[in-house]
Amino acid sequence: MDGGNQSIVSEFVLLGLGHSWNVQVLLFMIFLVLYLIIISGNIIIIILIITDPHLHSPMYFLLANLSFVDMWLSSVTTPKMITDFLRENKTISFAGCMCQILFVHVAGGGEMVLLVAMAYDRYVAICKPLHYSIIMSLQRCIGLVLTSWTTGFVHAMSQMTVVMQLPFCGSKEIDSFFCDIPLVIKLACVESDNLDILMNIDTGVVAVTCFILLLISYTYILFTVLQSSKTGASKALSTCTAHVTVVMLFFGPCIFIYVWPISITWLDKFLAVFYSVITPLLNPAIYTLRNKEMKKALKKFRSYYMGSKGNT
Repeated sequence: MDGGNQSIVSEFVLLGLGHSWNVQVLLFMIFLVLYLIIISGNIIIIILIITDPHLHSPMYFLLANLSFVDMWLSSVTTPKMITDFLRENKTISFAGCMCQILFVHVAGGGEMVLLVAMAYDRYVAICKPLHYSIIMSLQRCIGLVLTSWTTGFVHAMSQMTVVMQLPFCGSKEIDSFFCDIPLVIKLACVESDNLDILMNIDTGVVAVTCFILLLISYTYILFTVLQSSKTGASKALSTCTAHVTVVMLFFGPCIFIYVWPISITWLDKFLAVFYSVITPLLNPAIYTLRNKEMKKALKKFRSYYMGSKGNT
């Protein structure tokens, strides 16, 4: 590693999710539809939150940012995966591979911290309702969002600083549909076991720390809710259930991939698809279908749009 990045490999080959042409055509159609739903669903959430005055609150401000991060996280890997289904040579340049690693970890690390911020928002709303407007001011919300992006960027750069110094001179096949650090490290011309453990610890610390903070927050919220009235408890539990569902969908695959010591290729591929495609797909549905305010805003938006279209 003393010589820096003396890479002989100028590109990598992504083995993808399948080898049969018929299977890849089927996957192309499925993931294209899913990606379009991800983009449109999250854009609709952002538009509703911006245009509806009833949604101008800290919770929805953070939700809009979550939708933006979900679109980013999915867009880093999914378009490349979709186009590769129709290509015989699924290659990615060295620079493109490094960019995927960087943006995946910026978005992934940022989303972890953002989910903690959303849990903190629910904690204040349920456990300290009289002080909610003071604690969750616009400045505080902006600070929480900036903290999430800063954490994601610092985490990603700590990984990139190491990966960019690795020499690559052997195999260039990555057994996945995108570049991820554990898979790229295995291709380096150095002993990678200890380095792989170190990088996984780096990611694992961020993931596990955020996950523990989330567990503490929602446990405290649960105890507070159980001591309150049945009406308030029902509404609070409904909101928190949606949040907890999103947390489990996102953190489960991430912790398994980066913290679990045993690597199973097919399972890692499935979990990578899950947190880069399925979770951003389910988030809009979870938050809109279980949220009365979002459903009202969507109904109002649809009626306004259809009404203005009918007048023209």
